[in-house]
Amino acid sequence: MRVAFVLQDLQLSGGVGVAVEHAVQLRRDHGIDARIVLTRAEDHPRWRYRGLDTVPVHDFASALAMDWDVGIATWWQTTSSLFHLQAGRYVYFIQALEDSAYPAGAPERVAAALTTALPVRFVTEARWIADIVEDLQPGTRALYVRNGIPKDVFAGPAAPPVAPEGAPLRVVIEGSSGLALKGVDDALAAVAAMREPAYVTWVSPNAEAMPEGVDRVVGRLSHPEMAELYADHHVILKLSRAEGMYGPPLEAFHMGATVVTTAVTGHDEYVRHGVNGLVVGWDDVPGTARALDLLARDRRLLHELRGGALRTARAWPDWRQSSQVMALALRQVVAEPPPPARGAGLRLASEFAVVQAESELAAKRIEIGIAEQLELRGEAAYIYGVRVRRQFHRARGVAARFGRPVKRLLRR
Repeated sequence: MRVAFVLQDLQLSGGVGVAVEHAVQLRRDHGIDARIVLTRAEDHPRWRYRGLDTVPVHDFASALAMDWDVGIATWWQTTSSLFHLQAGRYVYFIQALEDSAYPAGAPERVAAALTTALPVRFVTEARWIADIVEDLQPGTRALYVRNGIPKDVFAGPAAPPVAPEGAPLRVVIEGSSGLALKGVDDALAAVAAMREPAYVTWVSPNAEAMPEGVDRVVGRLSHPEMAELYADHHVILKLSRAEGMYGPPLEAFHMGATVVTTAVTGHDEYVRHGVNGLVVGWDDVPGTARALDLLARDRRLLHELRGGALRTARAWPDWRQSSQVMALALRQVVAEPPPPARGAGLRLASEFAVVQAESELAAKRIEIGIAEQLELRGEAAYIYGVRVRRQFHRARGVAARFGRPVKRLLRR
């Protein structure tokens, strides 16, 4: 079986790392000729994913000349390239509902949502995504494949070491600031509001300053470096608004750290409040600070949660086990007939109705905005009109670009 994992590039990304891990394992252990197909020219050095040197990597032009048993899109933007491949089956490995990555009103948000209307087999790493996809497309059954953990890298202690009384609570914050979806700004505000002593490390690729409450800032780290960092800390603080499988806390669990988290999508795969972590409220910076202060004061509770985190980690599959399930899923996709077009058609029709309504509303807003700006004179009024019309047509163009391939498929 020849399988194409379609990626935009091989830069540092959690989703890319998952696809590379599966490709490596499928080739090594399951007799599946898994390869990587890139839709973009490589302008930067590849990230040093382990095992990548064992997987053939093709540019898109060369992949078009090959026959594939399965083509797998791995991100919403790769779905527009997927159907150009000559493949017997098409799969969307959906690792998050990716429209959530864009603000309301952004054309990309509409386009990303439309990809859940594709007539493909869906494979996903989170139960909540599988449930939603099946609701969106009647008659579609999503295949669930949990992400594995490289347990040779995240090889933590048999029991959590005791945190000395009176020593600062050691906290990790991971992610870039300025992204509301990741909640990093709230996490930074929470550690700044703590009353108990804490030592805070912020892992950020783009930090430009040392925020209040943070003791150390580090840039991009490899998996072994992240494992070492987690082992040196007690808690990972994650206040995300949307996640897929929600990997960083699980990696921290393997190294004996607990988590303070929001009830973000994906957390219920393994986080248990009061057992292996603490779940705090949305947008509750004071409450989050109090939860961290509690762990700083109550070392018995901290130790119990870290022990619960290690027990959870031991029960989670490694990449060898996870890719065994992926291999079974891909063989099932090949053995079964393609998904019915009816479910995709129903989803597509409902989404286009929303797009049409939003486009009409946008047009009315543009007309009103232009009318309100009539007080502008000459060149200023002309520039304003051009700008708002360009935004409107950009939104319609993105939706149409991703809609046309689906319409053609449904007419087959």
